[in-house]
Amino acid sequence: MPQRRRYHVTTNSRHPWERCKNLIKDKPPTQPNEQYVSDITYIKTEEGHVYLSLVTDRYSRAIVGYDVSRSLAVEGSLRAYKRALRQRGKSKVKTIHHSDRGVQYSCHDYIRVSKQHGVETSMTEENHVYENALAERVNGILKTEFGLCKRLKSFEAAQKLVAQSIDLYNNYRPHLSLGYKTPASVHAGRLN
Repeated sequence: MPQRRRYHVTTNSRHPWERCKNLIKDKPPTQPNEQYVSDITYIKTEEGHVYLSLVTDRYSRAIVGYDVSRSLAVEGSLRAYKRALRQRGKSKVKTIHHSDRGVQYSCHDYIRVSKQHGVETSMTEENHVYENALAERVNGILKTEFGLCKRLKSFEAAQKLVAQSIDLYNNYRPHLSLGYKTPASVHAGRLN
């Protein structure tokens, strides 16, 4: 008897749209808003799966954009990305947006928003789990440490828990890789 798959696929990389080179490989960021990494994960609810799109600043580990959506359509990823770009403001920092090769990140609408904001597009080339490790790690932290792995009551309950979890993650969870500072304090350039 075949074993059931224990995960839910959120990436469709078999599409005709643009594929870009990995521009962040072996290039650690030196400041906030220089490199964003994006990914999508799912959350179980009694109403079915909902999808969490995240944009994380690679330097500070801060989640700078997110969206909870009922579908994997590009709109959820775009809302998360636009939220990240709004917090970036008029920063003069040259930004690279890195993701897997999923259809959401490769489609014309997503690439157009990047170009409008002067953001370079970077994508995984192979072994995408390793080439987008920080984004995958943030998904795991939110699920295991903040309860997003549990089956929630509804879409609205998922939205509420996600907002609370991201606030706690950004503002109260110190990271060893940040010298035990919080992502929000590093992103803002504060000492603690």
